[in-house]
Amino acid sequence: MKIKIDRRKFIALTSAVVPLACGARKSAHTKTIESADANLKRLVLWYRQPADQWVEALPVGNGRLGAMVFGGTADERLQINEDTLYAGGPYDPNSPDALQAFPEARRLIFEGRFQEAHDLIGDRMMARPISQMPYQTVGNVRLEFPGHAEVREYRRELDLETAVAAVTYNAGGVHFTREVFATSVDQVIVVYLTGDRPNQINFALSMATPQKADIRATNSDTLVMYGENGESSGIEGALKFQARVHVLAQGGETSSEDGRIVVANADSAILLIAAATSFNSYKDISGDPEIRTKEVLEKARKKPFEALRRDHIREHQRLFNRVTIDLGVTEAAGLPTDQRPAKFLEGDDPHLAALYFQYGRYLLISSSRPGTQPANLQGIWNDSMTPPWGSKYTININAEMNYWPAETTNLSECHEPLLRMVTELVENGSRTARVQYGAGGWVCHHNTDLWRQTAPIDGPLWGFWPTGGAWLCTHLWNHYEFTGDTEFLARVYPVMKGAAQFFVDTLVEEPEHGWLVTCPSISPENRHPGGVAVCAGPTMDMQILRDLFLQCIEASQALGMDGEFSAGLANIRARLAPMQIGMAGQLQEWLDDWDLEAPERQHRHVSHLYGLFPGNQITLRDTPDLFAAAKKTLEMRGDVGTGWSLAWKINLWARLLDGDHAYLLLRKALTPVYSNDTEYRGGGGVYPNLFDAHPPFQIDGNFGATSGIAEMLVQSHTGEIHLLPALPKAWPGGSVKGMRARGGFEADIEWKEGKLVSATIRSIHGTDCRVRYGNRVVPLHLEPEASVRVNGTLMRDSIRSPSLSP
Repeated sequence: MKIKIDRRKFIALTSAVVPLACGARKSAHTKTIESADANLKRLVLWYRQPADQWVEALPVGNGRLGAMVFGGTADERLQINEDTLYAGGPYDPNSPDALQAFPEARRLIFEGRFQEAHDLIGDRMMARPISQMPYQTVGNVRLEFPGHAEVREYRRELDLETAVAAVTYNAGGVHFTREVFATSVDQVIVVYLTGDRPNQINFALSMATPQKADIRATNSDTLVMYGENGESSGIEGALKFQARVHVLAQGGETSSEDGRIVVANADSAILLIAAATSFNSYKDISGDPEIRTKEVLEKARKKPFEALRRDHIREHQRLFNRVTIDLGVTEAAGLPTDQRPAKFLEGDDPHLAALYFQYGRYLLISSSRPGTQPANLQGIWNDSMTPPWGSKYTININAEMNYWPAETTNLSECHEPLLRMVTELVENGSRTARVQYGAGGWVCHHNTDLWRQTAPIDGPLWGFWPTGGAWLCTHLWNHYEFTGDTEFLARVYPVMKGAAQFFVDTLVEEPEHGWLVTCPSISPENRHPGGVAVCAGPTMDMQILRDLFLQCIEASQALGMDGEFSAGLANIRARLAPMQIGMAGQLQEWLDDWDLEAPERQHRHVSHLYGLFPGNQITLRDTPDLFAAAKKTLEMRGDVGTGWSLAWKINLWARLLDGDHAYLLLRKALTPVYSNDTEYRGGGGVYPNLFDAHPPFQIDGNFGATSGIAEMLVQSHTGEIHLLPALPKAWPGGSVKGMRARGGFEADIEWKEGKLVSATIRSIHGTDCRVRYGNRVVPLHLEPEASVRVNGTLMRDSIRSPSLSP
């Protein structure tokens, strides 16, 4: 039975459970189980029925290939994606009229003629075409099983610890098992079909796609889709792609008929699914998808299923098993996953928060691996030719949010696709800087796509924001902070410098104070009282540039180079418009104190709180007045929002050291949403497969919530490793192991009755650090690979040196 809760009922439930989060006595049925059955603690999503809607299907992926597994009995659907299958081809959208309009737009903004500036920018400074290229589906692999319409003892599951989706049921006296996984080792999607009696595997295999494609059987055991990608906004498709399914049946007969592969009376069968495009890079589409798919299939077909599965699990667990988390468990953990969010709202399922945390890590591993494309708005999973917002890279929050948990939850390798994309934006971004602004360096606005386009899109309200590339550059520095990799820093420093150079060339004095500001710009997607978004010097821009400039300065010092440029940046940084506190005690979003007059006072974006999170310019001890102003801003903004907005607020309240309020937002993020509720609106929540609901589905909310839970348990942005900085009362006891901290450290933490019991700090490459718990702070000195264990008062229990290791 599916549990459905409408919005009004959710509000009532949320209100009802607030006292629990604040420490009220738990009722007997919510008591956690001290020695729970191991099955209750399994990290598994499971269901008693097949998926009907796409947001009920279960995702598997290897970073490059993805599949949504529906788990049908008579008709199984695997919806397939390949991460380079976007519409269009290389193109140049920069407006040749922008440079001439640029000074006029500035003049109009400084004169307060915002609507005129908006119209001018819309007419002459936006990209042509005004939209970028969408991510698109490969299509579907279908399996028809005769006689399987009526089944018993059905179960569908996704095991996060093995990254294997499975379907089991009884039909006709036979117990059938189906396993699906996407292996990064062998670069194929594997489907394994078996029964507990011989000669029982019978099915017909077919493929379908909305793409322009030809599907045919090349022999009795192989089905091939030969296709071309689609056109979008007048940009013709330029990619070729192929998808191949190779069938390896044990026993029985395999044949082809009418564009299908038919298997009869086999003992078992393996399906190997490969897909590839002709994409080599954003400017090279000369690859051969036929060679690519044939090569991976030829290698994979030589391995027995047991080896394919073993190697896949071993590689997945190499990443996934680095972090474990235990927040307590109740009997609710034994319910089907689509029933658990309702229990979580009642305060009766702490394990769901741990499952959701690990699901975010699973999704990042599955959609972003070294050498792949970065995780886009839907990760790697999309069943449409025209998905919401193009399922590309929105870089005014969403793409960055996808990677917030990469370093903190010990998945640094999964950060690589985004970091590489930043370097790939430089070429087109330099052209945009030159053509549209007459500037050096490089710039990227609020979106990019497979083709690494950088011009402003969609319209001035959304797209005329020149700081997207600068924000992405902070991820380069963030990776260095966690890894200490100076070779990496040396490679990416020119990218950071180029982003800074653009603003050195384009910052302008605002007339009232003489501060240096961006202009034209916007506070992302939010109208000010002038009725439009275009403005000068929004707070978020100034915060991002303070970070970018400081990070360039510190990088040049770490590398021992570029001192003159670094000194110039320091002078410019000192002249940037400061953060200001408005008449309501809030952190101002704009140069003027407009917050109380803005048309949408509860707007989903909280852009001016970048300095609180993910930045570190606003902290309790260093900037207490701004800290209080940031809190006031969040209170004014309220606890409503889209899925990703709720996730951002979890992180923000964690940085405000308010674990109970962060937990309140987590509950809202885990509100159950109907499978067919895919229309754009505010609200947030999760679909039955725990995909984040904007609605519609956007994966950033999943990643943002994982990051938020991490921030509740460990923070390291102030130069200290802060243990349990925002622990909610709803998690009185628990543990987490393997969390990463800046400076090259790893932390294991255990707590009971809301108090720290012990923590182990391991040095990965760091030496000196400070550890904080509450008001206690202790300095530690560790050799690389050594560890120290402290108790609840931060007194040292033991030290382990690598030289003493067995």
